Amino acid sequence: MMKISTKGQYALRMMVEFALHPDECTKISQVAQRHGISEKYLEQIVAVLMKAGFVASVRGAKGGYMLTKAPSEYTAGMILRLMEGDLAPVACLSGDEKPQCSHWDTCSTLSLWRQIDDAISGVVDHVTLSDLVRDQLEKPGYAPR
Repeated sequence: MMKISTKGQYALRMMVEFALHPDECTKISQVAQRHGISEKYLEQIVAVLMKAGFVASVRGAKGGYMLTKAPSEYTAGMILRLMEGDLAPVACLSGDEKPQCSHWDTCSTLSLWRQIDDAISGVVDHVTLSDLVRDQLEKPGYAPR
């Protein structure tokens, strides 16, 4: 079963938190408290997001992290692939080259795996942070900070 790790899940949650407040800095401690996640773990994740240029840090009392682009410019797929690597449901579809599989040309299930891969990509590559922010704001129990 393909599973998205906590690293991917938390990266997406953190990016949504940053997108909820695009014009101000968000502290890791705020994200950790709101979601009940370890600050140390979030610091590891934000380091990957920074290295990729998805977020920037701002020092000082009002510092924290901000998105480097508009929320509409990030897709869930971009963030998940950064954290997870390839999202292909089976190894034979991972990467750009034809895999070293002796059954590639005769595989009876390859078309199924391709359809699943296309479906996953079709969702994650078309849902933006803006979409996720809109969904969050519509949640009945959501309380902005």
